[in-house]
Amino acid sequence: MNYGILDSIGISDPGVPILIMFFMIIILLVLLVFLLIRYNQLNVSYQMFMKGRKAESLEEEIGALFDDISTLKATTEKSKKDIKKIIENLRETYQRVGIVKYDAFKEMGGKLSFSIALLNDNETGFIINSIHSSEGCYVYTKEIVNGECAISLGDEEKKALTLALSAEPYEFD
Repeated sequence: MNYGILDSIGISDPGVPILIMFFMIIILLVLLVFLLIRYNQLNVSYQMFMKGRKAESLEEEIGALFDDISTLKATTEKSKKDIKKIIENLRETYQRVGIVKYDAFKEMGGKLSFSIALLNDNETGFIINSIHSSEGCYVYTKEIVNGECAISLGDEEKKALTLALSAEPYEFD
């Protein structure tokens, strides 16, 4: 038999092109099903994203979010500067403390006398010494600069200063 076009391309059996077209149709149907499933997934995601909004309102919302982000950045920078200033101020606070209680006089009991050393981060501050006796209570201070006192210290004051100097100051990050 003479099939014209099929003979010119070298195919003598008309069933071969029909089989090729049948397999192509099956492949296209599988591809169509895959694309429909993917379309439905994207459509569901799109519907959840939009949730009844129109494109104009969505643009306004995105613009508002960018404004909010700019405001948050400015607020964060201000907060960082404020925290840095607070930390600088805290370095001058008295954070190292040493306390020694003692009996100033042998006839007095109960350890009512005390020495307390208060130092900042630079080991500068003061010592308060309170001596309790039967006639009254006497309180005086001595200045501490860089961990040292210009006036001689009593034993209890030295112990209080040593305790304060050995106390670890708070580490600010």
